[in-house]
Amino acid sequence: MHTRLIRLLALLLVLLPAVSGAQAPPAFTVEELLKLKRVSDPQISPDGTRVAFVATDVTLDANTRNNDIWVVPVQGGTPVALAKTAAGEDRPRWSPDGKRIAFISTEGGASQVWIVDVGPNGAAGEPKAVTSIATEASGVAWSPNGKWLAFVSDVYPDCATEACNAQKIEAVEKSKVKAHLIDGLLFRHWTAWKNDRFSNLFVVPADGSAKPRNLTPGRFDVPPFSLGSPEGYAFSPDSTEIVFERKTDPVEATSTNSDLFVVSVENPAAAPKQITRNPAADGGPLYSPDGRYIAFRAQKRAGFEADRWELMLYERQSGAIRSVTSAFDRQVDGYAWAPDSKAVYLTAEDQGRGPIFRLDITGTALPKAIVNDGTNGEVQVSPDGRTLVFTRSSIAAPAEVFRAAADGTGVAPVTRLNTDVLAKFKLRPGESVTVEGAGGRLVQMWVIKPAAFQATRQYPALFLVHGGPQGAFNDAWSYRWNAQVFASAGYVVFMPNPTGSTGFGQQFTDDISGDWSGRPFEELMRAADWVEAQPYVDKARVGAAGASYGGYMMNWFLGHTNRFKAIVSHAGVYNLTSMYGVTEELWFPEWDLRGTPWTNRAGYETWSPHMYAQDFKTPTLVTHGEIDYRVPVGEGFQLFTTLQRLGVPSKLLVFPDEGHWIGKPQNAALWYHTFLAWMDQWVKNGKAR
Repeated sequence: MHTRLIRLLALLLVLLPAVSGAQAPPAFTVEELLKLKRVSDPQISPDGTRVAFVATDVTLDANTRNNDIWVVPVQGGTPVALAKTAAGEDRPRWSPDGKRIAFISTEGGASQVWIVDVGPNGAAGEPKAVTSIATEASGVAWSPNGKWLAFVSDVYPDCATEACNAQKIEAVEKSKVKAHLIDGLLFRHWTAWKNDRFSNLFVVPADGSAKPRNLTPGRFDVPPFSLGSPEGYAFSPDSTEIVFERKTDPVEATSTNSDLFVVSVENPAAAPKQITRNPAADGGPLYSPDGRYIAFRAQKRAGFEADRWELMLYERQSGAIRSVTSAFDRQVDGYAWAPDSKAVYLTAEDQGRGPIFRLDITGTALPKAIVNDGTNGEVQVSPDGRTLVFTRSSIAAPAEVFRAAADGTGVAPVTRLNTDVLAKFKLRPGESVTVEGAGGRLVQMWVIKPAAFQATRQYPALFLVHGGPQGAFNDAWSYRWNAQVFASAGYVVFMPNPTGSTGFGQQFTDDISGDWSGRPFEELMRAADWVEAQPYVDKARVGAAGASYGGYMMNWFLGHTNRFKAIVSHAGVYNLTSMYGVTEELWFPEWDLRGTPWTNRAGYETWSPHMYAQDFKTPTLVTHGEIDYRVPVGEGFQLFTTLQRLGVPSKLLVFPDEGHWIGKPQNAALWYHTFLAWMDQWVKNGKAR
């Protein structure tokens, strides 16, 4: 009997892996990733009962994205499509009476402001275009009295009429010459050339009874391109003025300085009045509901884009300005006023997560975290002050709309657009660990395991480095570098937050400037040591990958360690000197690299990966977009050329129609498949060098 029992147990042990394998969840591939609905921009209705939001659908076969606006009860339920225009819609904004929603759509071939009546169950009429401006429209906002709509349009500054703008646009489109004649910096940005046009702020009567009027004509952008700030303009509660943000230094490429101005809505002859003169960045203004204050974010150090954002209050009557987060060692990301104007709800990165904080502006207490899990953003407060509406995502779940009581209790989903789709994949949440970094400092790291993870097995590992360099891997969903796609392909994914990461105090962020590969490299190597020591990791099969600054670090790895079996470097800085001459935001290298290539030649050479090419040995996949003006494609070309000349196994994947990130659906699918094929070849399958 005892022998038969032993045999039976042995048979069960043999069969158990097969049974377990048969029950393993399906693979979460890039194709499955692209099927998900991308939820954003929740807007609570004036009566507090409904939420309008945007859901983006990606169609892989058609290689398209389409935004649609939906409306759902705050308590949850079935969302109803608002307009369903063929071209799609985005940026829903409720009228003050809650009977209409303004939005932006390219229906008809150009981006314009539209309005649709809203009934209890969605749209109650046909959408109507409010603008037909030749320079197009974006960023619509209602005035609190419902009389005006504000929007942004890119115009030629020497044109005083719409007809002039239309003629210039037509001439450019018809011309066979596509040359750029440049006489100053900044001449291109992110993925586009400036082309002599500037974004200006307009207002138009909501009933369409008059043509749009330009409130901010001139050779400057209103709002300027964002350093990550919230909205760059807002109406006063009495609708008589608008506060807006614009750059005030003559050379945008070398300055982070922006200031706030107010301008009359009713008086066309009134000139804007400057209300801040901080030499660093001021932005994201928002009036308090009682009209006493304008809240905004500000940095103190000019030229440093990753300086700590503090929440400031400008008292409109006296002009006095004070910080209400000077003792809060976190960067304020977004915020919303409580209806009584006594408190602000704000979001800030904190230890790899994105809580919602409540701050009493009348006291001296620090902001208090009231919603803690995952990464939360786009906070809205109901008019009665009782309900918060926001988006939330995590490493295991894409963004959905959530609600909570004003004290942070009762957190619950409002939308569940992806819940059923994702359930079958059984994605595992990220696990937070800490490892000892340089000088005894602790470094936080996320660990993401395959859905069918078994602690008794050993897995290949993927070690990722984030961009920035002042950035972070948070408990948040990503479509560009999705850890679940990598984990589903059989890798345990590790995402460390070394020196330079945001959300761990400003000193931690500051310490990477002037030291891109010193302390951060040491801490990454210590994190890699920790990874290889885990019993479930096959230390002979570990690959590394990163983008932007993460790509820079991959290029640094090439010359300073052979521990990784393969590398993927996306949009990575390779030659610091050449990078300086072709990037657009020059304040960034001038701050972080402590000068220019001619004022700090030693620093540029010491920290430049290309100076250590003689030691490159690791098989490397180089990927880049040709219209990447942040880290131009020449950086990728130089790296690939060097690898080829050295005889290092390497491939180059270039996207002619992509910028710093790979966003088009079929391009994204190709990128993921090429990435994983490279890692499988050299890491998972252990191909010899």
